[in-house]
Amino acid sequence: MSWQILAQGLVVLSCLGIGSRMGGVAVGLWGGIGVLLLSTFFHLTPGGFPIAAITIIFSVVTAAGAMQAAGGIDYLVGIAHRILRSRPNAITYLAPYVSWIFTIGAGTGNVYYSLLPVIEETSYSNKVRPERPLALAPEASQMGITSSPVSAAMAVLLGMLSPLGFELGHVLVIVLPSTVVSIAVAALIQNRVGKELDHDPLFLSRLEAGEIQKPDYTPPELAHITKRAKWSVAVFLSGILLVVMLGFVDSLRPQVLMPDGLTQPMAMTQLIAIVMMVAGVVIIVIGKVHPGEIPRSDVFQSGMVSALALMGIAWMANTFIGAHKELLSSVMLGQIEQHVWMLPVAYYATAALTTSQSTATLIITPVALAMGIAPEFIVASWLAVIGIHFFPANGSQMFGDNWFSALATTSIPDYESDFY
Repeated sequence: MSWQILAQGLVVLSCLGIGSRMGGVAVGLWGGIGVLLLSTFFHLTPGGFPIAAITIIFSVVTAAGAMQAAGGIDYLVGIAHRILRSRPNAITYLAPYVSWIFTIGAGTGNVYYSLLPVIEETSYSNKVRPERPLALAPEASQMGITSSPVSAAMAVLLGMLSPLGFELGHVLVIVLPSTVVSIAVAALIQNRVGKELDHDPLFLSRLEAGEIQKPDYTPPELAHITKRAKWSVAVFLSGILLVVMLGFVDSLRPQVLMPDGLTQPMAMTQLIAIVMMVAGVVIIVIGKVHPGEIPRSDVFQSGMVSALALMGIAWMANTFIGAHKELLSSVMLGQIEQHVWMLPVAYYATAALTTSQSTATLIITPVALAMGIAPEFIVASWLAVIGIHFFPANGSQMFGDNWFSALATTSIPDYESDFY
């Protein structure tokens, strides 16, 4: 029997590896192939789909896509540029917090791509080493995923913890303070990396030789932003704030009738989807957005890729874990009881291998729950899904690498970053 479990695990890891290597929708499609192999050759019963998480992703990215179609993303980028310009010398501190807040509000790290040229231009123009904020801001954006009430990873986590009575408010109480402090500590350290540009002889020599070009990015003019764009952002952020408020105050949620005749607050996983669907409709009406424009938005398309990847990987992971839950729990429980630090390590390693916070959440959390680990310890360990930064495989890392290669001001290590 043991060789069969090892073979099944190899199938899962192989499908994850090939899918991650191909990227995009292939991640989810290879999850389906994994289910086919597990059920055909090992006769495992196919697992279930994370319906609640997928529903949240669909509703959030649709509302975010409507906001982008209305011009709301440009409005947010313009605001970010104004904030960063207001304190250019403190950009190493401001940029990560702005990135973090933007990701929390949008529920996806894709909004961060729009901030990269803003951070680069502001840093360079004020003689601040761009690699300082460019290395840290993507990390903070990644932390925004675990801090956002409407992110895919949060949707997956809530879908598993909500039945235990551990709701959004409990998660945010743990996540938000720890994230705020960790960003501040990282910025304090990062701000001391390398020489200042006007004191770096290598940079000055390359600048004099014409080997370095000034960034030519032009931020959106806030004066040219339409009222529809501003209203779309206001509606979307109001939806986020409403979700947070309902997550902290159970009595404000709609009361639903249960089979036993009693009523209880609506589950947050369902309520998040409802609130964001309503926000999407309001944005379409107020922003005069043609519904056909939404599927063409970058935010919507990337969100659909995430939903498909989550569906396939979740199906495969649930198939394997569901068949061996007791065995996996007994093996891991003894280790974690002796070494409690192994749970965050498990989250980190899984996130690094799958390059997805949602996938790491989906794979590790059910096992942790089956082992009887307290939800608050699971959430504290869950922050380690930032491990997707371990391998240089995502967009913001490529952007950072391009900048470091072009500038090459000093021999300090490359500070790479990533987000999902």
